[in-house]
Amino acid sequence: MDNDKSLAVFEAFKIRRHYDEDKEKWYFSVVDIVAALIEQPDFQTARKYWNKLSERLKNEGSEVVTNCHRLKMIAQDGKFRETDVADVETILRLVQSVPSKKAEPIKLWLAKVGYERLDEMNNPEKALNRSREYWKKYGRSEKWIQQRMLSQETRNKLTDYWSGHGIKKEDEFAILTNIIHKEWSDLTVKEHKSLKGLKTQNLRDHMSEAELIFTALAELSTRQIAEVEKAEGFEENKLPAKKGGKIAKDARKALEQKTGKSVITGDNFLPPTETQKTIKRK
Repeated sequence: MDNDKSLAVFEAFKIRRHYDEDKEKWYFSVVDIVAALIEQPDFQTARKYWNKLSERLKNEGSEVVTNCHRLKMIAQDGKFRETDVADVETILRLVQSVPSKKAEPIKLWLAKVGYERLDEMNNPEKALNRSREYWKKYGRSEKWIQQRMLSQETRNKLTDYWSGHGIKKEDEFAILTNIIHKEWSDLTVKEHKSLKGLKTQNLRDHMSEAELIFTALAELSTRQIAEVEKAEGFEENKLPAKKGGKIAKDARKALEQKTGKSVITGDNFLPPTETQKTIKRK
């Protein structure tokens, strides 16, 4: 399945989706997922089922409905119309709310196209081991893998702090992350991905060892400053993000001055054919 396409196929059902480059997430059409779950090819029937289900979930106090968003997607008449969409975590919760023999196949399908498996939520070690094998398969050195995992651990500690101190919305996580990244690298996350010729790929999976180290330094500094300042909520955490990023930026510039080489590079780990496609698109 081509990640650049806005349609995914589950058995005989076409699932509309949209990739948010800022949040680095796929969002799926909820009614399309529901249609596949209840094996209903008629769109209007599937839509009515989702409307009733969403009402029931709201009454039960479920967060599934509140975690859905509205996006314009191509409808059956070829026009862009607003429809409910959700990320994969929300879709997995939705699947559990629908009695269907297709529930497990859809979960496996989501896992097959690259999303976290349900058991990884309860056993993070499995996710780490799977990631290590994935990186080895694609030729990453043991040194790079160790740095990538250290960088992820540093990132997790920062997001744990944010989660425990008033940062709940996904867009707030993305904004704070972008503040840190822009401060230390002089590039937004989107600009850094563009420099490397990336689209849906994870930026950190294509960073050099140095880029990973300075990203980790920025995020480590941000967390420790936030802890000292006891930052609470989105607005208060913006300042530690800037300060943490600035510490890594000063270190980056000092290294670049000594070596005469830029820490930020356009290098990536894409296969040559994928890199050529990216160049042609540009």
